[in-house]
Amino acid sequence: MRFFLEFLYAGTHYHGWQRQPNALSVQEVMENALGTLLKTPTPLVAAGRTDTGVHARQMIAHFDGDIAGAAHQHFVYQLNQFLPQDIAIQSLQEVQPNAHARFDALSRTYEYHIAKEKTPFGNELQYLVKQPLDLEAMNEGAALLLEYEDFECFSKSHTDLKTFLCKISHATWTNSEKGYTFTITANRFLRNMVRAIVGTLVEIGLKKKKVEDLHQIIKNKNRSEAGYSVPAQGLFLTRIEYPKNIYL
Repeated sequence: MRFFLEFLYAGTHYHGWQRQPNALSVQEVMENALGTLLKTPTPLVAAGRTDTGVHARQMIAHFDGDIAGAAHQHFVYQLNQFLPQDIAIQSLQEVQPNAHARFDALSRTYEYHIAKEKTPFGNELQYLVKQPLDLEAMNEGAALLLEYEDFECFSKSHTDLKTFLCKISHATWTNSEKGYTFTITANRFLRNMVRAIVGTLVEIGLKKKKVEDLHQIIKNKNRSEAGYSVPAQGLFLTRIEYPKNIYL
């Protein structure tokens, strides 16, 4: 039987989701716990790869195993006992035998959090920008992203990707007393894409770039023309959507 495992984690102490030869990853910790509980090595295939220090309020991974339907809730409880405090299992659902956590995902949503003032609390979950930001200009820039599909300019350099095409369906900034939040939804994301987009829009908010510059940045497909990559700690994977018929 194939299952979708829903979980969340704080990425502060991990070198991303994917297993690393000489560094601790979320995948390694979870597969070790899962293998111990099921008494057999059990690989996990996740919906995506989060980088070092990036968090997930919702992540989905699939695995194959033999778990009775009535035991799902107890299995979630048991697995949580094997995991550290910064990784928490939310649910377990049986899915179609050929369901794939990565390839069947319809969309993914990320949030990036920026603090306005220095604070001793929660700095591993946000990025501090002391200067005032022009939120209207940043939202104008965010809206322009929906007009394009090729985002090579925001991709990590020297990757072996076959395509840089992504369909962004939502991109907006919101403002609160404590800070700014950027929310973006797309069918897929390139490596480092969200952090590069946020950095570019922050430069627009700081008047270092103009909104209209974004057109040429995207068309030129040159990473060096876009803005800097903001730090990982403010980035959260928040939602992954799948077709309803994938679940049993």
